[in-house]
Amino acid sequence: MQITPLTGGLGAEILGADIRRAEDFDAIHAAFAEYGVVVIRAQDVTPDDHLAFARRFGPINVNRFFRPVDGYPEIATVLKEKDQKQAIGEGWHTDHSYDQIPAMGSILHAIEVPPYGGDTLFVSMAAAYAALSQPMRQFLDTLTAVHSSRHAFGAATIDSEAAKSGRFANAEAATQDARHPIVITHPLSRHRGLFVNPVFTTHVEGLTPSESTALLTMLWDHCRQPEFQCRVRWQAGDITMWDNRATWHKAINDYHGFRRLMHRVTVEGVPLQ
Repeated sequence: MQITPLTGGLGAEILGADIRRAEDFDAIHAAFAEYGVVVIRAQDVTPDDHLAFARRFGPINVNRFFRPVDGYPEIATVLKEKDQKQAIGEGWHTDHSYDQIPAMGSILHAIEVPPYGGDTLFVSMAAAYAALSQPMRQFLDTLTAVHSSRHAFGAATIDSEAAKSGRFANAEAATQDARHPIVITHPLSRHRGLFVNPVFTTHVEGLTPSESTALLTMLWDHCRQPEFQCRVRWQAGDITMWDNRATWHKAINDYHGFRRLMHRVTVEGVPLQ
């Protein structure tokens, strides 16, 4: 097995591994803990293999809003047909941050990829936090933010292309609101990092609306710097796993006219602090 960092601060590519081999798991888990994002290349696996690998990390978190894979309710379908314009996950986000106990991570298997484009970008929230000034870090350490699923998956989305095409459903189930510290101590690495994101974070508690908007806008601009990012270029068969407590991610929608199909399994997490 060969593990190669993707950048100086985030992500690693793994060659020569097989998620079905129990003896490979410890090295994959260690790389996941160290790099936050791991791309395991060339996996010829079934949905059952995908689920078995995910269960080594913990219980499965069943997504409320994504269409499941036929026969596999624990696997979400991430799909953009060649004639569709909107991709799922185009905004910077952290999966399931609106839950009281956010998901540990997501494991995405590339089933069908376009001949070019369709990459996924990631941001290291520990690197972004470390690059802030000490007074700003101290200020953020005292704050709590609110996250919600309502605006992203609720009634306001029923006329979206994703809902009309059946890629999203259950808008009535979008009732989740959660409070999380803006800065958390990561459960695995013990690094301090930011835990807010542009899609699901709605406001900062205790600040006026204008103060909250100004602070969050500053954080969005800060975190989007390329120095904190890595980019995954997909190949069919790849499995990429990322830590939701340590990263943002977004899908790049630059492959119009081509189909992109992924299977995603999400793993339960632990309370954040």
